[in-house]
Amino acid sequence: MSVLLYRLGRFAYGKPWYVVGGWLAVVASVVALLVVQPVRLSNEVRIDGTPSQKVIDDLARSLPEASGGQGMLLFRAPDGTRIGDEKVRSALLAAVDAVYGHDHVVDAREVLAREAAKGEHSALLRAQAAVAGAAGRPESGRAPVPLQADGLPVPGVIVSADGSTALMQFQFDEQTFELPSGTIDSTVRAAERRAAHGGLEVLPSAAMMEVPEIVGVGEIVGVSVAAVVLLITLGSAVAAGLPLVIALTGVTVGVGGAFTLSTVFEIHSLAAVLALMLGLAVGIDYALFIVNRERRMILDDALDAHEATGRAVGTAGSAVFFAGGTVVIALAGLLVIRITLLSTMALVAAATIVVAVLLSLTLLPALLGLVGERICPARTRRRAQRRESAPTRARAVRWGTHLVRHRYAALAASVLVPVILAVPAADMRLGLPSGASYNPDTGQRRGYELVGDAYGPGYNGPLLVAVDSATSGAPLAPATLAAVTSDLREIDGVTSISLAGTNGAGTTAVLSLVPAGGPNDDVTKDLVTAVRDRSARIGEARGAVIGVTGFTALAIDVSDRLADALPVYLATVLGLSLIILLLVFRSLLVPVTATLGFLLSIAATFGLTTAVFQWGWLQGLIGLDATAPVVSLLPVIITGVLYGLAMDYQMFLVSSMREAHVHGASARDATVTGFARASSVVLAAATIMVSVFAGFVFNAQPMIKQAGFALAAGILLDAFVIRMTFIPATMALAREKAWWIPSWLDRLLPDLDVEGDRLTRRIPRPEPSPEPSLR
Repeated sequence: MSVLLYRLGRFAYGKPWYVVGGWLAVVASVVALLVVQPVRLSNEVRIDGTPSQKVIDDLARSLPEASGGQGMLLFRAPDGTRIGDEKVRSALLAAVDAVYGHDHVVDAREVLAREAAKGEHSALLRAQAAVAGAAGRPESGRAPVPLQADGLPVPGVIVSADGSTALMQFQFDEQTFELPSGTIDSTVRAAERRAAHGGLEVLPSAAMMEVPEIVGVGEIVGVSVAAVVLLITLGSAVAAGLPLVIALTGVTVGVGGAFTLSTVFEIHSLAAVLALMLGLAVGIDYALFIVNRERRMILDDALDAHEATGRAVGTAGSAVFFAGGTVVIALAGLLVIRITLLSTMALVAAATIVVAVLLSLTLLPALLGLVGERICPARTRRRAQRRESAPTRARAVRWGTHLVRHRYAALAASVLVPVILAVPAADMRLGLPSGASYNPDTGQRRGYELVGDAYGPGYNGPLLVAVDSATSGAPLAPATLAAVTSDLREIDGVTSISLAGTNGAGTTAVLSLVPAGGPNDDVTKDLVTAVRDRSARIGEARGAVIGVTGFTALAIDVSDRLADALPVYLATVLGLSLIILLLVFRSLLVPVTATLGFLLSIAATFGLTTAVFQWGWLQGLIGLDATAPVVSLLPVIITGVLYGLAMDYQMFLVSSMREAHVHGASARDATVTGFARASSVVLAAATIMVSVFAGFVFNAQPMIKQAGFALAAGILLDAFVIRMTFIPATMALAREKAWWIPSWLDRLLPDLDVEGDRLTRRIPRPEPSPEPSLR
């Protein structure tokens, strides 16, 4: 491997324009495809095979109007006025007209008008009367009333009991992610323009969100911090700029390439954000590792830039190749869960990682060829010579020696800290983001709280109960609907039930069931379980088939499905990665300690995420003020991503230790020497990753916010506590046993030569400087 990559590095350095031209052609092709076809991203959380998703899919066939995206707007009257005041009421009716008249909004008034024209024998009108008669009054006692216009109720609009707010619920003709870009925002703006005449404030629900902003101020700040770290680490603006070029090119090709396929395959917005985060972070890290190794060979071994680039790609490039392979395996492991949403995320992110590795092994040496000897200016070389003659030992050598000398204390501390931080994870609750997950200054959060205050918390997440005729093709009798409604009304936790709609044939009806609790409350989850437990018995007795879906029902199904899949996923990823680490390091202990360290860091990450987002601890430090459950998708995603990235640092750090050991150093000296050589680049790489991920904490989307925090916290813990403390301490404790492997297994394993020993034998390496260099 090292010899092959050495030749590749020398070729790219010697013929840079061939390589640069090839990558420019790839970038140009991606950009051209993005220009000629629109990007379509999804916000839908779809989990096939769950009860909630089955109900949604059935409704899409029998009652398409009920399967479109749901919109909800809250209109708040100015202080001292009521919705019933003439000026306010006129403005509200005008706003309702604007919404119902907007493109892609289903006008419920037309449906009722057609039914009214059929007279009192209309199936819909009879069904409405039957359900209304069986539902009774809401348990809360705060009964909202329909908004009236010309003596008739306005469909979808109810006024709170105190008259201070009006709530409008409506349907789009497609799922929100399928709507043309800007449709949701323009719908809200249309309502705001008309409502302003009466001083009404318009607050959209959390469902009224366009695809979240993928790159914002926080992300730009994160990349800027990364640039500063690169400049400090490499000491040259030219050298610091190369990893940024590699990372930006990687996300352009990887994420941009995924965008070009968004018209063919459904791509979730979180998949794009995840690929962007990983592409930026690993693209910078991989390039930094190779550039740092090239500069060290120039300064320490007095090689020219051409030869140093070849050797850097042959040695550090091998570690990059296998580190990237580990990340890809960790992401590909998500495919075993068989959830389309996660599979898409995994494939997009894995493709971006592959691009980052290819760029680091080809485009980076080509750019180094264009830079030439300027990668290490004369001033830097003179400074290096002065440092080499000084008798002082580097800080990294002192820290490595300190860890070896106090290995028991270091090991105890590096285990105790993650264990303490992991304690809150025992209380971790999973759910999906709701309006309560947003910051208080957002319309989504304010609307959520006002709806809860004026109508009751259940109106923020009503359940949809689908009632189908048990006899194929036969319409539902109003008496059947009334009986089903009456039976459901008796279940504890039901606030109100109303008819949301029926299909033209009358074979399917949808009931809107308002629970007593909010979307993520335990009482609402208990209600979903109770409705499902009784639905079969009620349906059999009433001659109907009953299914339940909605925000809370979907959240329960997602959490259950992922909880069942997580052990299988962990076993698959850990097993495959242990094999890779065994091949790379030719040791039994190193893969085991690497995996144990990861389990400590991932447990601590879940504990921190629970404490900050669910318990609300220290939220002010990161600009948050919203408690919410941990997003259901997060544990699986973060487990895969963090495992891959943790193994990056494991590869960089321990491969340097093994390189020193292979070249004749004792186990103790190899630990200190390898740590000193790799710790500076691991420190810089971890700081860069934390900066990039932390930038996403300030994204408005709660799901992205939590993902950014968990990744940043996980990298911080894993790099500094596990890889730079726990691993050196265990290596020092094991000594020569750290590199032990049975002779029979050693003969069976292929020699991947990650350390470049074969390369050194073929091309003798100059004597190294007496002290490890941190440059």
